[in-house]
Amino acid sequence: MANAGRTWMNSSGNGNVNGNASVRNNAAAGAFGHQHSVRTRASAGSRRSVTPTSRAAAARSLPLDNDPESERVRVAVRLRPRNPMELSDADYADCVELQPELKRLKLRKNNWSTESYRFDEIFTESASQKRIYEAVAKPVVESVLEGYNGTVMAYGQTGTGKTYTLGRLGKDDASERGIMVRAMEDILASTLAPDSVEISYLQLYMESIQDLLAPEKMNISFMEDPKTGEISVPAAELVKIRNLDHFTQLLQLGEANRHAANTKMNTESSRSHAILMVHIRRSTQENGEIDMGQQKYIRDGNHAPTIRKSKLLIVDLAGSERLEKSGSEGHVLEEAKFINLSLTSLGKCINALAENSPHIPTRDSKLTRLLRDSFGGSARTSLITTIGPSARHHAETASTVMFGQRAMKVVNMVKVKEEFDYERLCRKLEAQVDHLSAEIDRHERSRETDKVEMQKLLEELRNSSAEAEAHFVTRTELLQKENARLTLRMQDLLQELDSHQRQNASLLDKIASLEVHMRKNKFLQEENARLEFELNNAVDDLKCLKDQNAVIRSEFTNLETSLKHGKQQQLNNSENQKILADTTRMYEEKIADLMKQMDKEKIGSSLAEEEIKKMKEQLTDAQLMLQRTQDENLKFRKTLTDTTKMYEERVELLNQKLAEEHARIEEIDELDYTKKLLQISAKEEIDELQMRLQEMHNLHETATNELQLLSIECKNIESEKTKLQQELSAMRQRLQVEERQRKEAEKELLKMMRVVPESEDGFEEKVSYMHENRGRTTSDFHSPQSVHKCRSRESILSQRDTITKICEEVGFQKILSLLESCDLDVQIHAVKVVANLAAEDINQERIVQEGGLDALLKLLDSSLNTTILRVASGAIANLAMNETNQGLITKKGGAKLLANVHCKTNDPQTLRMVAGAIANLCGNEKLHSLLKEEGAIDALLKMTSHGNDVVIAQVARGFANFAKCESRRIMQGNWRGRSLLMEDGGLSWLISNLNTSTPSTRRHIELAICHLAQNEENAPDFISSGGHKELIEISGESTREDIRNLAKKTLRLSPLFQRELKA
Repeated sequence: MANAGRTWMNSSGNGNVNGNASVRNNAAAGAFGHQHSVRTRASAGSRRSVTPTSRAAAARSLPLDNDPESERVRVAVRLRPRNPMELSDADYADCVELQPELKRLKLRKNNWSTESYRFDEIFTESASQKRIYEAVAKPVVESVLEGYNGTVMAYGQTGTGKTYTLGRLGKDDASERGIMVRAMEDILASTLAPDSVEISYLQLYMESIQDLLAPEKMNISFMEDPKTGEISVPAAELVKIRNLDHFTQLLQLGEANRHAANTKMNTESSRSHAILMVHIRRSTQENGEIDMGQQKYIRDGNHAPTIRKSKLLIVDLAGSERLEKSGSEGHVLEEAKFINLSLTSLGKCINALAENSPHIPTRDSKLTRLLRDSFGGSARTSLITTIGPSARHHAETASTVMFGQRAMKVVNMVKVKEEFDYERLCRKLEAQVDHLSAEIDRHERSRETDKVEMQKLLEELRNSSAEAEAHFVTRTELLQKENARLTLRMQDLLQELDSHQRQNASLLDKIASLEVHMRKNKFLQEENARLEFELNNAVDDLKCLKDQNAVIRSEFTNLETSLKHGKQQQLNNSENQKILADTTRMYEEKIADLMKQMDKEKIGSSLAEEEIKKMKEQLTDAQLMLQRTQDENLKFRKTLTDTTKMYEERVELLNQKLAEEHARIEEIDELDYTKKLLQISAKEEIDELQMRLQEMHNLHETATNELQLLSIECKNIESEKTKLQQELSAMRQRLQVEERQRKEAEKELLKMMRVVPESEDGFEEKVSYMHENRGRTTSDFHSPQSVHKCRSRESILSQRDTITKICEEVGFQKILSLLESCDLDVQIHAVKVVANLAAEDINQERIVQEGGLDALLKLLDSSLNTTILRVASGAIANLAMNETNQGLITKKGGAKLLANVHCKTNDPQTLRMVAGAIANLCGNEKLHSLLKEEGAIDALLKMTSHGNDVVIAQVARGFANFAKCESRRIMQGNWRGRSLLMEDGGLSWLISNLNTSTPSTRRHIELAICHLAQNEENAPDFISSGGHKELIEISGESTREDIRNLAKKTLRLSPLFQRELKA
């Protein structure tokens, strides 16, 4: 952590070596090609153009303190004591003379030329860390706590103590703590529970912003507010500070991830600018006056509360250096160029601000854009410049002093950043809303209770209404049935009336026949009258004929006998008349009963009543006629009694006629009896027929209902059949459309077959190209091989652009559907197109979302074709470059499928693609256990048995990624234990292949061995297998300086290795 401080204070704190420095150098080299990031255009109003008049006016208008120069950038100078190298160098005397009481510094060029400079503070080499903090940083920290932005920055030559001044942790000695720790201690002591303190820790390395708290975030972009011109880094990791120990741990983690290198000027020289951003959010009082710019508001407790947001920047700039003194070369030389370039841009901005230039070149470097608010902005800034005493570095010291002098001329317009605390107000309103919601819930519960009771009552009413309705329906049905029964009864009565009418008609016929008999009786009466007349004549004759008396007497006796018989016949005739009268009365009574029944049932027909009346009249007439007949018969009896005595012969004839009539009357009686029997049997048959008719009616209704149900079901079936036919026709149409689309896609694929390269170079995994070019210097890019590779890569990129355009026209889903084609050639070309698309970052997310990853994994599982396996493995290797895709690949069983591919084929190119994909997965530390469980590590070792160099190179890269991630986890304290590679024999393979591999493969193997050796749990395995000897060889013979430094550092820090070296 304390780079220059170790040389300065000669302390024994060398244990805080940045073990990951060389690794971060390699990782940063990969981002070298991406240094030209997209810059957001700032509005014209956001540029600073401050004139002396405006600065003076601003200084007068902002009452920060009573010092008129309080808004000016305050500059302090700290002198570093001589280091052992300078103490041993007697050729150069001190060139700096300090006058702390006068706040002056004298810089001697030679024995006769001296220049004097005045600063705000002068600190000698004996000044304590506490005094420097209180004089330089504490006023800024207090301003930040009051709501202003602040900046504390250290500037100076490399090795002069900038990192010691700012970032010293002081674990062993609290008095050595730097400005960062002391400032955080004061901030935490001054903040209350509602306040929040959050930090971000960034480094600007080779014009690339990297997150020191989240090392995986590389080349972070920043944003500029078009209205205020404020610069922010939204992608940076923002950590809320719990306490000072938590902050110290984060600071130590950030320094471990910071880039450092060994130069002639400094053994642990920082190679990046470190920026600690402290974001403070404090709530103000409920009532009071708020100063919001030029306006003032009186805050009331009923209005929205306010908060003050401030930001503190503590900037540890990388030291400026001269190449002939530092001896930088290779990658360290490139780092020095970027450091000097950014510092030069900062100096230009300071010069422009000091000279009141209308244009400030803040866009020349990312450093100047990040520090835009610190110089000429709204932040209160303190600058501490660190210098060395030796005349050997007179030029660098003079440059640092002049930088401080120009910075003192810069005036900032500080202002409080205060805004309404809508979040706090929102929490209060949410509490009120919760209370009101509880009240509403209570009311709603009561309403629900009332609603339930009302529903119960409503349900009861519904049940009662349903019961009443059911009762009404039942009653209605009963009434309808009764009505139907009465209707049938009415019909029966009408039929019975019809039968009675027919009977009356037959009776009328009989009455007519009786009238005929009556007419015959009248004829007999007339005949009797005639006979009476003749009898009178005969009496006269009898008187004349006395002699015939005896004969007449005998005849008279006979006549008396016959008369008795006649009387008997008359009696029989009267009885017949009585039977006829009784029959008539019986019918009258029956008709009367029928009329009463018709009146009771209120069903009758006026026509029937009229007919009955007519029948009654006719019967009455018949009775009158019969009465007259009876009267006449009485008269006839009297006359007959008188005449029978006289006329025997005539009486005999009459007796014969009467006997015939008697026979006829008996026949009539028999007919009546037969008629009654027929009526009874007819009634029984009618009742039986009515019952049968009722049954037939019921059956008819049942059949009608069933027929209706069947017709409804038939209609439903017909409608369903119609729907199914429509769906079937629509399905057929869709199938036809999909078939046409598939044919069109195959045609388009045939067109693309001419564009897709036949070799697999077009979709070779990108990581290999990047890793092979990481350690190269600028001159390597001008070699003929590099030019040839660049041209081939340009042609590949142009081909990919063409494929991308064609896929946009054809449709990506069509391409994916062709992966399941039965045609092997179509399948091969389809997977080649997907692989070419996967080589571009912009297409990877779309491929995963639309199922391309699943299709590729399915091909790995099912296909036995070498070309398909090779191309699919290459596509998955490209997708595995993304951390999110890595998790999806392993979650879907991709690691196991890749491990199984090497059992299907011995093709070197296919194995190279598979090994490259597994190597990319090894770069994710979260997947290590899963990769080992699914046999991916074992598969890498087995693939090396084929002896192919390209396969071995990918395996070595995978082991390097695996070991590097393990080393990082151990450094961060996230994992302890023996390496997983040791269990599978990975160390033995690395040692055996160290001296038999190509240069690039050897470089990966060297990195893997160095990172594995950093784990103390692996040290016994190294010693038992002789790996520590190879580590010693790497520290002296490796072609890469960073690898040599890493090996030396590992040997130096390991106690076991030190004992072996001493032995």
